[in-house]
Amino acid sequence: MIFEFITELILRGMDFGGYSALFLLMALESMIAPIPSEVVMPFAGFLIVQGKFTLVAVALVSAFGSVFGSLLSYWMGIFGGRRFILRFGKYLLLDESHLEWTEHFFRKYGEKTIFISRFIPVVRHLISIPAGIGKMRIGRFIAYTFAGAIIWNTFLAWVGMKLRERWEIVHNYSSQIDVVMVAILAVIFVWFAYKHIKKRITASA
Repeated sequence: MIFEFITELILRGMDFGGYSALFLLMALESMIAPIPSEVVMPFAGFLIVQGKFTLVAVALVSAFGSVFGSLLSYWMGIFGGRRFILRFGKYLLLDESHLEWTEHFFRKYGEKTIFISRFIPVVRHLISIPAGIGKMRIGRFIAYTFAGAIIWNTFLAWVGMKLRERWEIVHNYSSQIDVVMVAILAVIFVWFAYKHIKKRITASA
């Protein structure tokens, strides 16, 4: 029911707002918002077939929207992430050592992580915040976000062009992948919590 409502808003917004709506939707998609690119971009591809959009404009506008939304999340990590973790991290089993690990990780693997994350459901909504917390260089963050976004967004638009009226098939398959990714992230979180709690028990023994 919620998905149908969101989908209807997306369709109406893009029909009415054109490229501006596409930019806004992809910006929201790159943040923590329930806007799936697997709905937005295939529908944009369908609109290309109808002559309302062009592929080049869709690719560029959507990629810039993805970068804009990712930058907002990145700045949230830069300006608020560290303070939040230092103040409330203990409730999430996080401490300053995890901040140091995040900074080291993004210094060493940031480019690959940001680029690959654009192709992974759920992860691409979240990855920009730890990139900000990890103080990844902003120029590289923008470059790799744009590169990953334009490839992924163009691919989805192309699929929508091929499917035409059946563009919704993309989301039917991608939603199953979303469930798998959420399950994987849940397992990782449980494993992390177990290791953290075990470490604290060992330290206090």
